[in-house]
Amino acid sequence: MIVYGRNPVREAIRGPRSVHRVWATKNAIREPWLKSLRPPVIEVSSEDVEQRAGSPSHQGVSAEVSAFRYVEADALLQIASPLIVALDQIQDPQNLGAICRTAECAGAAGIVMPERRSAEVTAAVCKASAGAVEHLPVARVRNLTDFLTAAKAAGLWCYGADAEASTSYDSLDYTGGVVLTLGSEGRGLRPRVAGACDALVALPMRGRIESLSVSAAAAVLLYQASSSRSVR
Repeated sequence: MIVYGRNPVREAIRGPRSVHRVWATKNAIREPWLKSLRPPVIEVSSEDVEQRAGSPSHQGVSAEVSAFRYVEADALLQIASPLIVALDQIQDPQNLGAICRTAECAGAAGIVMPERRSAEVTAAVCKASAGAVEHLPVARVRNLTDFLTAAKAAGLWCYGADAEASTSYDSLDYTGGVVLTLGSEGRGLRPRVAGACDALVALPMRGRIESLSVSAAAAVLLYQASSSRSVR
């Protein structure tokens, strides 16, 4: 797998994946963290980096790394009082990457998403996450509703984001084990997934547009939960 961009490559080097080769332009190779690599970085042209990356957003660096390893969802449920993000068919790599970045920064235990009709952890997701996926456990499940049922059986509370909900996101207790569940772009949570949640919560919309992007909503919920958990 090829990852590209300075943060994604740097975090891949710091993370658990094996890094086989790194290519960088003359300017990028001056970065201290690249200069100290062993074996040395291979200096190439910007055009060569772009060809390997398959994107012009490479910032002069790309690397060949081992395949991304997903974790088992059950392992996340074994963590004491975890904060987990469940994503119901998020298909945009940019949204998935942005959510992973916020989840890692907010101290979430991991991400859970369905195997079908969901974005996978690709190079684009690595780039959008600024390398956060290298440090954040991500699990794929056959059935998200079954996962939420298992989470509740394990003693976790499952809260779903729904713009039409009557409960405000800031009125809940996020201490203990919690799963924050967000739906796909445009459609929101599927009915069965929403029905598996203990409560549905809404973020107040005080402007003229009707909703936030799913990545923005995830950021609000994650930091509300993180703040609530840190002060109790």
